[in-house]
This record gives sequence, C-alpha cells and structure tokens, in this order.
Amino acid sequence: MTSALQGIRVVDLSRVLAGPWATQLLGDYGADVVKVEQPGSGDETRQWGPPWLGGEAGGESAYFLSTNRNKRSITVDLTKPEGQALVRELVASADVLVENFRVGTMNRFGLSAPSLLAAHPGLIYCSISAYGAGSSRAGEPGYDAMIQASAGLMSITGPPDEEGGGPQKVGVAVADIMTGMYAASAILAALNSRQSNGRGQHIEVPLYDAQVAWLANQNMNYLVGGVTPQRLGTAHPNIVPYQAFATSDGHLMLAVGNDRQFNACVKCIGRGDLGENPRYAENAGRVRHRDDLVAQLQATFAQNTTAYWLEELRAASVPAGPVNDLNDVFTGEYATERNLVRHIEHPHSDSLPSVANPVTFSESEVSYRLAPPLLGQHTSEVLREWLDYEAAEIDRMKSDGVI
Repeated sequence: MTSALQGIRVVDLSRVLAGPWATQLLGDYGADVVKVEQPGSGDETRQWGPPWLGGEAGGESAYFLSTNRNKRSITVDLTKPEGQALVRELVASADVLVENFRVGTMNRFGLSAPSLLAAHPGLIYCSISAYGAGSSRAGEPGYDAMIQASAGLMSITGPPDEEGGGPQKVGVAVADIMTGMYAASAILAALNSRQSNGRGQHIEVPLYDAQVAWLANQNMNYLVGGVTPQRLGTAHPNIVPYQAFATSDGHLMLAVGNDRQFNACVKCIGRGDLGENPRYAENAGRVRHRDDLVAQLQATFAQNTTAYWLEELRAASVPAGPVNDLNDVFTGEYATERNLVRHIEHPHSDSLPSVANPVTFSESEVSYRLAPPLLGQHTSEVLREWLDYEAAEIDRMKSDGVI
C-alpha cells in the first residue's frame, strides 16, 4: 500500500505550530517534508519544555515532538545570501513551500512568492501569518492566545459572567491548529488544481481570518440574530439540553440533538413528565425555557452516579459521555482498540509515543516512518539526495556557517 502524497516534496520554512501542523499532516500522507531551521537554535518549540524526552532539560521538548513527525531537519542560515540561494535550489526540486514568517520577511530573504513562482510556475507557495498581507495589521506578529482573544473565541469560552466567568482560552492552541488544517487542505486543493492546469499558486492563510471562519454557528447566530453570543460554559447556544451535568460523584456530558432523543432521555431518567410538557416538546421551546429545564434535569442527575446514568442513557441511545482526563483517554479500552498511540524509533528513545493521525484510507496508508527530527539531523542527507551535493561542498558550507 502506498501513501497518498508519495513523491510530493515539501520545503517547510515554518515553525511553532500552525505551519508545522500543516506539514506534519502532509508528511503523514506520504510527502517528503524537509524542515529548514536556523543553525544552533531551530524551531522555537524545541525549547518549550518541560517535559522533555528522557526527562532532561535541553532535550527534545514534548511540544516539538507533538507536531514534527515525518519530517527531516536541515539547518540553513537564511540571513546569509548563500543560505538564501540554497533554499532557492531546494525549491527548484520541490512541489510545495510553507512559511509563517512575519509579512515581509520572505521578501527580505529574496524568497517572496512572486519571485519563486516566476522561477517555478508549478510551485505551491503557502504563507501563514497573523493577519492578511493586504491589511493594515499585516506587519504585526501573532501567537495563538492573542488570536483566540482578538478573533472572538475567548468571548464565547468559559462560564457565564454571572457565574464568575471571564474570558478563557481553549486548553490547546486551536487557532494555530485550525489554521494548519485550513492550510493543509488548501495545499491539497492547489495540488489537485495543478494536475489539470499545470500552474502553482500562492496561498495565504492568516491566523485571524481562520479563527473567525471556524466560529461556525456562533458567527451565524450573530449575523442572522443580531445578538452578540456570550459565554455559556459547557452549554450550547442553539440546543438544549446539551451540556455537562453534575452527578452524585462527578459529571457527565449530555448531548441531546433532537426531539426524539430528548424524549428518550427524560424517560430513561424517570422524568417522562418533562417530555409531555408543551414548553419542552420542541427544541426551540427548550432553548427559550433553558434555565427551568436545566434546573430540573440537574436535580435528577445529582441523585445518582455518573456510571449509573451513562449506562441508562447508553441503553436508551441518548448521546452522553464521561468527562475524561488524558489518563482516562489513553488508558481506556477504546485507545487500545483504535491504536491511538503509535511508537516510532527516535535517536533518544527506542519507542517514542506519538498520537495517531485519525484518518484511515482504504487504498492509501498513513505513515509513521520518521520520528520528529533532531536539529539538523538530515542536512547532509537531504543536500546529497535533493541537490547532489558532494561531501566536500557540504563540509565547506558547514565551516562557513551557512548550514
């Protein structure tokens, strides 16, 4: 079985998370991804620890390991003209370039999209930035947390203000991750377009724009309803009951998505009377009378354990689940059944754990062939393989600080 992107070459000039997330996906699908890093320091996330692989400060950070599988690392000093020329050589052998420097930086390196596309019309050039290149904020830097705040996500995340809530960010860098997902899908679309017309193109994916785009129903709630969405904790703005409830020994998450499921839910918890109440018969009414209904459901769920209620709800085919921590997730039976953790050989570990890509193809494979690389681990290998460099030339460039 072959990989879907076998034969596709990617020059990865990105770092931190959004760009590396996109290129890790391309690598999982079989692309040959060469990660270009600054000599001596590399991707900032190499220093984002603890924890470290092996438990020692200065080793490979867990953060870096989470987003750089299936890549080879080379070091190139982009501030040196010879380093810039080397990247142009790599691009001549590549299908895709991904970068997430601040807007204007690639121009200063002589690696702008117009210049590289003029030389290589089939290139897919993907730029990830904080804000759009044509905007008044184009030159500003951006990290995930500030984008979560400024692009709306933190305004709808966390408990309501009347319950002592305040703006909260999501527990992982979802603005970065979703931008990476948009970038990866755009690159695949551009590769498909190139199949028919032979032309590459420049793709721009700003973090801010991506964050706004995936607010989905909350965006449309505002645009159609004219009311600014507020924080609701675990509750859903458009569906009731769809939130966490406290039980006698913990919590469960109830996700009732339609009127049939609501009737099944209240019957199985011994509150069939709620299903007969015309105020709650349809979802629109349940949303209008949210507070009254939720209070009655909460009083019922508090009378027994999480395990008891989950068994009852499961038997009635009502969507509900426990509020698991990551220990529960990775030690649970489902993780074993689905092989959610894969192990890869790494220079610092015989069996580095890595979280599985969730995609399964019927005719292609998802690859786990390369552990996240050490800084510059593959410099000589890639220069020989991609550019036919001789050992003496590689040694000279190393001594000159180019690589």
